[in-house]
Amino acid sequence: MQVLGLIWRDPVLRMIGAATLLYGAFSATFTPYLSLIGIGVFGLSDFAFAVLMTVTLVISVTAALGVGIVTDQRATRKPLALAGAGCMAVGMALVWLGNSTATFVIAHALVLPFSATVVGQIYAVMRLYTVSHHAPELRDGITSAIRALFAVPFAILLPLWAIAFDAGLPLLRIYPAMLGLSLLFLWLIWRHWPADATAPWVEEKSALSLRASLAEVLASSIVWRLVAMGAVHSGSVLMGVLLALLFDTASGRGPGDVGLFFGAFVFFEVLVMLGVGSLGRYLRRLHIICIGAVFYALFLGLLPVLAPFTSVWFLILPAALGGGMIYGLSISYLQDLLSSRAGAGSSLVALQRLVSEGMAALIFAIGTALAGYALTAFIGAVLILCGAVALLLLDRNQ
Repeated sequence: MQVLGLIWRDPVLRMIGAATLLYGAFSATFTPYLSLIGIGVFGLSDFAFAVLMTVTLVISVTAALGVGIVTDQRATRKPLALAGAGCMAVGMALVWLGNSTATFVIAHALVLPFSATVVGQIYAVMRLYTVSHHAPELRDGITSAIRALFAVPFAILLPLWAIAFDAGLPLLRIYPAMLGLSLLFLWLIWRHWPADATAPWVEEKSALSLRASLAEVLASSIVWRLVAMGAVHSGSVLMGVLLALLFDTASGRGPGDVGLFFGAFVFFEVLVMLGVGSLGRYLRRLHIICIGAVFYALFLGLLPVLAPFTSVWFLILPAALGGGMIYGLSISYLQDLLSSRAGAGSSLVALQRLVSEGMAALIFAIGTALAGYALTAFIGAVLILCGAVALLLLDRNQ
C-alpha cells in the first residue's frame, strides 16, 4: 500500500498508473469473451480462431518491436503512444459499425495489434522514470504495483459485465462501450503524457541501426529466456480462451459465471501483486516467478476436471497466487535483459507475448483437434512447468 501512495503522489507515475488501468479495462473486457464473440457470434471455427490469434500476435509483436527500436533511436515516445491509442478507437468503431465477420477479423487482426504498442511505451517510460528518480530496491515494487493496476479492472469490470450479460445484454455491446474508453485513453495520453522535449527523465538516443538493434534483441542469451518465459505465460493465454469455452459446455454455466470467476481470481491476484515485491527480501525474483508457475499449472490442469462442479471456485486461489507471482515480476525480469535500451527492453514483453500466444495457439489447435478443450488445458499445464524448469536452468549460475 505504501507503493500505491508513492504512485498517487507522483504525477508521472500517476499518469502511468491511469493509462495502465484504462488499458487493463480494455483487456479485461475482451480476454474472457473474445473467443465467444469470434466463435459464437461471428461463426469462426476453432481452427479459424486459432489462425486469427496467430496473425494478431505476429502483427502486434512486429509492431511493438519496431516501435521500441525506433523510439530508442529517436528518444520520442509520445507521438507513437498517441497513434497506438488511436488504433484502439478505430478498431472498436470498425466492429461496432460494421457488425460483420469481416470487420471483426480486420479489426482484431490488422488494426488492434498496433494499439498494443502503447503498452510497451508505458513500460519503457516507467523504466526510464523509475531509474532516474527511485532507488533500485523500490523498482520491483513499483513495477509490480503498476502491473496490479492493469489487473484491477478484471476484478471490478468483469462482474459488472457478468450482471449485464445475465440480464440479456448482447455481447457485441462491448464495442461501443470500449470505443468510449478508447477515446478517454487517447485524451489521457494527449493531455498528461510528458512531452518528449521536456520529459522528466534522461534518455540517450540509441546509435544502433535497425539491423544491429534486432541482433541485440535476438541474441541467443535473450531468445532462450524469452522462449522459457513465453512457455510460463502461455497458460494465461490458454486460460483466457478456455475458461469461457469450458464454462459454456458445463451444465448450468454461462457468460455470467465466466465474468464472476475472472473477477474473483483477479481480485486476489491484485493483492498478491501488491505484496510480491516484498518477497524479494527473502527469495530471488526468478524463484518467485517459478513458484507462481507451479501454482498456475495446477490451476490450468484442474480447470477442465472441475469446471462442471461447484469445487471449480476453489481454483481461484492457485490462479491468483500463480498469476500474481508471475505477472508482478516478469516485466522487470525481461527489462533487465536489455537494461540499457528502454524501448527495446520493453519490447521484450511483446516478444514474450509472441512466444506465449504462438504456443497457446498451437496447443489450442492441436488439443482441440485431438481430444477437445480438456487435453488442451493439460498440455498447457505441462508446458508451464517446462518453461519454469528451463528458466531455472538458464539462470542457474546467476
